[in-house]
Amino acid sequence: MVATSTLTSKNSDCISDFIDRGYDPSCIDNELDFWERSLAEPYLSVEVCEERACQQLAQLLEGCLARAKASTLRCAQVLVPETLTRRVARDMLRLAASEPCGLRGCVLDVRLELEEQQRRCERLERLVCDASVVPTFELTLVFKQDGGGWPSLRDFLRIGTCFPPGFRRALKLRPGFRLVKKKLYSSAAGPVVEEC
Repeated sequence: MVATSTLTSKNSDCISDFIDRGYDPSCIDNELDFWERSLAEPYLSVEVCEERACQQLAQLLEGCLARAKASTLRCAQVLVPETLTRRVARDMLRLAASEPCGLRGCVLDVRLELEEQQRRCERLERLVCDASVVPTFELTLVFKQDGGGWPSLRDFLRIGTCFPPGFRRALKLRPGFRLVKKKLYSSAAGPVVEEC
C-alpha cells in the first residue's frame, strides 16, 4: 500500500478491493489510520522509529549482560538500574546520528569496570551492529560495578555454598557509564568521551 498526501478519507472502493484480495478489514482500517496519522504528523513516524531502535538496542545490551553473567562475570545475576540500558541506547543513537551509515556502521565494545583492589576493565562482548556494512566508528561502552553494597553473608562468614570459588551470587551495576566514540576512517578526529 502506498500513502500519498492526497489521501484524505477512506475510499470505500479501495477498501472493498483489498477485501476482495483477502485482506482482513480490521487490518485495512488500522493501516489506513496509521498512514493518515503519519501524513498529518510526519515527524511522529521518525520518533516512533527512533523509539523502536532505542528499545532494540537496549534489549541487545541486556542480552549482552545476560550472556556475560555466567561466563565472563561469573555470577548468578546482574542487577541493572531500571533505566540504564535505555539511557545508554539513547546516547549511542545520538552519537551514531552524525555517522555516514548511522548505527549500522558501529562496532560496539562492551566492558565492565570492576571495583576490586585494582580497577580493571573486563571485556564482556564485541558486537558488530551490521556485518554487511564496513565499520566507520567504534563505541566503547563501560558499565561500572557498584561495590558499595553490603557483602553477602557467605562472603562475610567465608562459608562455602553450591557456588564454586570466585563465583559471585550477584553483581550490581551503577547507574553511571562511560561511552567513548572513536572514528575508524579519520585519524584527525580524536575520541569523544562521554561520562554519564
